[in-house]
Amino acid sequence: MTVGYLFDPENWRWLFTGNNFRFLLSGFWINIQIALVAMVLSLCFGLVLALLRLSKQRIVSVAAGVWIDVWRNLPLIFIILYLALAIPEPWRDAYQRSVPEWFPTAFQSPFFLAAVAALTLYNSAVLAEIMRAGVASLERGQGEAAASIGLRYWQSMRLVILPQGLRRMVPATVSQLITLNKDTTLISILGIQEVMRHARIVTSTSGSPFVGTGVDAPLLQVFLTVGVMFVAVNLALSRLSRRLEIRERRRTGVETARVAGLEDQLTVAEAAVTPVPPR
Repeated sequence: MTVGYLFDPENWRWLFTGNNFRFLLSGFWINIQIALVAMVLSLCFGLVLALLRLSKQRIVSVAAGVWIDVWRNLPLIFIILYLALAIPEPWRDAYQRSVPEWFPTAFQSPFFLAAVAALTLYNSAVLAEIMRAGVASLERGQGEAAASIGLRYWQSMRLVILPQGLRRMVPATVSQLITLNKDTTLISILGIQEVMRHARIVTSTSGSPFVGTGVDAPLLQVFLTVGVMFVAVNLALSRLSRRLEIRERRRTGVETARVAGLEDQLTVAEAAVTPVPPR
């Protein structure tokens, strides 16, 4: 395959013919909607799990740690398939009947619950560990100072520790949310009409003069178009993360270590809590 094939105008005619591009956009909008729902739920449950993991009650902390380790170490596609089979059919039918007709078509799928639950379970576990590492990276004096002015443990956590720790974790949190957005393409295996399924429909029907536009839609060009859509949205999220980081640095005057993922977060946290030996 040559570069000429990739940029040959004839292979891109499908994009401006008929409703092909609009059809892809409608599928991508489904991905964005599902990602937004999963993001909100993942952030909420992730914060709860992080707080449980930081609990002084050992049994609570250990139980939360086991939950986090199990879900974040399972392949996401396995979780999606498992929940699609494990959720009882009456539950799926009840959900489908209760969804208003004006909701997007994908939201009315009986497998929508499995898709969102899988994305939430996996990403909330990863976000919980990121948030825990952010709190652990703070100096111990922060908690001691809060206690010295009479704040209880949960008061100091809510008013002093969490605001600082979570701000440090903004870049890694946004990075995980970007990953969540990309992972929404996996739900196509459940038959939900998102962008990847729309892309396959375009490639299989666009060249048919009876059901399509009569202009072939090469597979490579169609999926490149889908890739550009994800790059545009995820790049916007990355820029937002960068702006938040710069604003926080200007507000506090503190230069924080740049971290890109969970492993880096844990390294920073361990370095912060390890005492420096005297010289």
